[in-house]
Amino acid sequence: MTQTTTPKKKLFLRSWGCQMNVYDSHRMADVLAPLGYAPVDAPEAADMVILNTCHIREKATEKLFSELGRLRVMKDARRAEGADMLLAVAGCVAQAEGAEITARAPYVDLVLGPQSYHKLPELVARISRAAGAVVDTEFPTEEKFDHLPEASAPQGVTAFLTIQEGCDKFCAFCVVPYTRGAEYSRAPEAVLAEARRLVAQGAREITLLGQNVNAYHGQDATGAEWGLARLLAALAEIPGLLRLRYTTSHPRDMDDALIAAHRDIPAVMPFLHLPIQSGSDRVLAAMNRGHTAEDYLRLVDRLREARPDLALSTDIIAGHPGETEADHQATLRLIERVGFAQAFSFKYSPRPGTPAAGAAGHVDEATKDRRLQEIQSLLRDQQAAFNASKAGQVVEVLFTGPGRHPGQLSGRTPWLQPVHAVAGLELVGTVQPLRIRAGHPNSLSGELVQPPNQEQHAA
Repeated sequence: MTQTTTPKKKLFLRSWGCQMNVYDSHRMADVLAPLGYAPVDAPEAADMVILNTCHIREKATEKLFSELGRLRVMKDARRAEGADMLLAVAGCVAQAEGAEITARAPYVDLVLGPQSYHKLPELVARISRAAGAVVDTEFPTEEKFDHLPEASAPQGVTAFLTIQEGCDKFCAFCVVPYTRGAEYSRAPEAVLAEARRLVAQGAREITLLGQNVNAYHGQDATGAEWGLARLLAALAEIPGLLRLRYTTSHPRDMDDALIAAHRDIPAVMPFLHLPIQSGSDRVLAAMNRGHTAEDYLRLVDRLREARPDLALSTDIIAGHPGETEADHQATLRLIERVGFAQAFSFKYSPRPGTPAAGAAGHVDEATKDRRLQEIQSLLRDQQAAFNASKAGQVVEVLFTGPGRHPGQLSGRTPWLQPVHAVAGLELVGTVQPLRIRAGHPNSLSGELVQPPNQEQHAA
């Protein structure tokens, strides 16, 4: 008797914004897999399209509706062929603007917030019974991670793992507390179990994710509370897990134990993303950041004392409401004082419902443009100088996969710099010493300094 297989349904997922959104998209694909959905690379013939949105970037809502307009044409074409395309909007824009989405784009079938993606199978079933769009943007009391399948698609040599969500800081410019809710930390046992599964699937480097990841305070089965330092120490004991990173951190949550972890745990990489946003105390107060520029500089000094080779990246906002030229110059001075290896910088753009959006003293676009260009010019010079400083050094590189050219592999230094070298595919997933030949503005090139050390293959 011939056994037939059910044709797979095609799922197209597009993510904007932070790595947590990328992680969420992976887990949405995992949740939908039992329903027969398999990911595809293009939306045209997809049975379901999910746009996983981010409200942090400028003009996020306008970009969403522009994309929805293109997808409506595809949805209509599918319908004309007797097929259908379920169209879903997920993530932070969905959470913040669900009513506007259903009003302006009534052809959208599903709107769901970041706390609801574990309910996707139920919501997809409800679509077939609903007369209009299904909207789920509540902050449920149950912990969404408890409802996710343990099985997940492999992420590769480098993997992301969400350990904390939400934010209690309420920075004046930020929508995260309104779209992701209050701070919540996963139980350490659950984090460790997921990390072991990722390593078993081939992950050798794991980046822990959270809106305020260093505010992690998970409770274990005995009721004891773990901080991020204790969690990192436990993760470092997992056989085959070679490297650990975490992002994004808030300066107010860098405690003594976490600073010591950078000194004492070899698996914790010497690279830290630590947003400052502004170098002006007046602007930092208006942002409700809860620290001064001097607080930040003292923290940087303590971190570098604990780990002298530590490299820093940061976030900078140009033109926050009320920012003067003197404030801008203070930001440039702070950047010069710290010396960043990488950075993300943006013009301020209002987010509806945030305190800054209604504040006085909005900076005109031309001034914001000019200030941003000055900030980015300085940051580019610092990144190029940091990369150039590695030329001639022998650096431990984790090979992550094929490069762009035949016979070439790509990898990462401990400082998250991309590296390209001639090497065989058998070295993917291993850490090898490379002599850096040249530092380029955005990457490095190197060569193996000895025959491949096969003992560094993870078990």
